[in-house]
Amino acid sequence: MEKLRTLLHGMKNKGYKTYKQLQGTYNFHRFQLSIDHVQGDPFALPSRISVQLSGDQHGIPPLFWEKRIQQTALEDFLGRAIHTAIKKHVKGGRGTGRSGEMEISINGQQVLQRNAVLLDDQQLEARLLFALPGSGRSILADEAATMFFTELPQIIDESLISTQNSLLKMKQHIDQIEDQDNLRGQLKQLNGVAFIADGSILPRHSGIDDHPLIDGVPFKAPEELKINVKLPHRGLISGMLIPTGVTLIVGGGFHGKSTVLHALERGIYNHIPGDGRELVTTTASAVKIRAEDHRTINHVNISPFIATLPGKRTTESFSTDNASGSTSQAANIIEALECNCTCLLIDEDTSATNFMIRDQRMRKLVPDNQEPITPLLYRIRELYENKGISSIIVTGGSGDYLAVADRVIMLDNYQPFDVSEKAKSIAGRKPMPATPRMPFKTGQQRQVDLTIHPLPRQREAKIQVREQRLLEYGQKRIDLSQVEQLLDSGQTEAIGRILLWCHRHHPEQKLGVLDTLQQAVEQVEQQGLDILLPWKAGHLALPRLYEVVAAANRLRPGAEKGV
Repeated sequence: MEKLRTLLHGMKNKGYKTYKQLQGTYNFHRFQLSIDHVQGDPFALPSRISVQLSGDQHGIPPLFWEKRIQQTALEDFLGRAIHTAIKKHVKGGRGTGRSGEMEISINGQQVLQRNAVLLDDQQLEARLLFALPGSGRSILADEAATMFFTELPQIIDESLISTQNSLLKMKQHIDQIEDQDNLRGQLKQLNGVAFIADGSILPRHSGIDDHPLIDGVPFKAPEELKINVKLPHRGLISGMLIPTGVTLIVGGGFHGKSTVLHALERGIYNHIPGDGRELVTTTASAVKIRAEDHRTINHVNISPFIATLPGKRTTESFSTDNASGSTSQAANIIEALECNCTCLLIDEDTSATNFMIRDQRMRKLVPDNQEPITPLLYRIRELYENKGISSIIVTGGSGDYLAVADRVIMLDNYQPFDVSEKAKSIAGRKPMPATPRMPFKTGQQRQVDLTIHPLPRQREAKIQVREQRLLEYGQKRIDLSQVEQLLDSGQTEAIGRILLWCHRHHPEQKLGVLDTLQQAVEQVEQQGLDILLPWKAGHLALPRLYEVVAAANRLRPGAEKGV
């Protein structure tokens, strides 16, 4: 610690690159500081530091992280505690550029496996961004000393040095996450695909603010779908179970249909206490499906939905750089099935109309033998009865779906009502297509070119994230903006790193791209996100297999950035 103080004192008013001499490890009595990477100037990405504490120093009982889910919850709690302490103690604005900033990667309302805070039997490590202060190209040594010797110890004392009060809050956080994970695990034995607890607050503050709406209407399950579930810590709770099968969510505009679906989309993740959706869970493999104009498709068999195209183009191995709404939605479903999806989440507002329905009047005007599209309406039952794939569909205008639904839930002023019997009485016969249907085939061993090339005038290829869901993979740009269950830029970069890892370790993809990526994701889950990086950093978050495969499926062969 005193060595660092002496080094800083000798750097007053020297050139900014002199900061490079600080890299190393320093003992701060109650923790150890590692300065892992020093930025080149005040405008560059902040420096990376990490702090390590032994078990005696942090004082967290080992029983708090006996299971993987408990460890993830605890690391999340500590990361949020550091974030809160930074906001309290770090003033920032200490010079040019980003001088004086301090950050740690956290994830909003959801809890993800990250590498910002890592805890094991040996030590607790927290990784931060630390913007060393400078004025132009000159070092502000006194400001840096304040950050190192006043603010950083205050942050560590408040967030990582356990007290009886912090241990109580920590245990409550862990128990809540473990309950939600347990609830999701019970869905299969309950023959359900989703559960929404009574009292949940589903509406969000706004479209860009994921916090709960302050005066949001609490959820109350209809009696026909209400069940009781016992959780390890909270005990007995009640709520609405959405069983396996085909479920419609209907109702007038602005009554909460899409709000419910949005909560179910996010129900694949655990949520922090106070979010309002702590006990909203969806089967972990559920995938939100939508139309995605202009996306890239690589050799996907979309023939179950779209037969031979004009010009006798086959669709059993369909590729395009500019998909239509219907071809993209068909590909999205087939790709989800390849990833062992067991529940499709669909909103008619973001779907291609001609992919969803084809009414009787249009069938009279355009004969079936002239229409290559078999709408989802005609295959939704088959997906469930033959493949075990459930569906939850939000619809306000497609009445034909009433005839293929197992249950219909109506939203009225954010409150659900089971109107299944009424819907069956008015639905009529199930619609049937006039033309033969191609079988669903999955498991084909497709290969995707994961080669990465540096941009001009770069020595090595870089992986960067723009706007959370735009991934720059060397010269290639992968647009994941419509992959709606991808939450965090740390997940997006991890996806790019997994693609690169597969390219380097399994370039031949002997088992096909899907199995190759699945093995990589499983290895990251077991060994940690650090295997993806050549240096120490704390900004990555674990994605699902589906989102990793989605990125590979959207790689344009040979396409360069911006093309």
